[in-house]
Amino acid sequence: MKDIRTRLIEQARLARAMAYAPYSGYEVGAAVAATNGVIYWGCNVENASYGATLCAERVAVFTAVAAGQRSFSAIAVVTPGADPAPPCGMCLQVLSEFCDDLPVYLAAAGSERVIDTSLDVLFPSRFHLDRSL
Repeated sequence: MKDIRTRLIEQARLARAMAYAPYSGYEVGAAVAATNGVIYWGCNVENASYGATLCAERVAVFTAVAAGQRSFSAIAVVTPGADPAPPCGMCLQVLSEFCDDLPVYLAAAGSERVIDTSLDVLFPSRFHLDRSL
């Protein structure tokens, strides 16, 4: 059986093929594993009103949340080109809503290179709402 890292990267590559990126041409796929083992995909969906665009990572997380998931064990992101790229700050903030730390696997469509990192490394100073106020 394939390990979670391999499975997530494969699923993120498949999700990337569904991306709607007519403005930037920057097609991204993401796959997030819930702690129960179910994998949810996402692709970026652009809009002529750029602020309405959604990143692949948020689509994957929001799809999982809509299915009742609230905790995750890892995420993979596949970006165009030869060099993997990390999620944007907004996506990292969304991930931090549900995870204290999380393995993050970054891959590129044009190479076999994978960077293994984590939410803590990519986003060490995240915003936390103090609900006691």
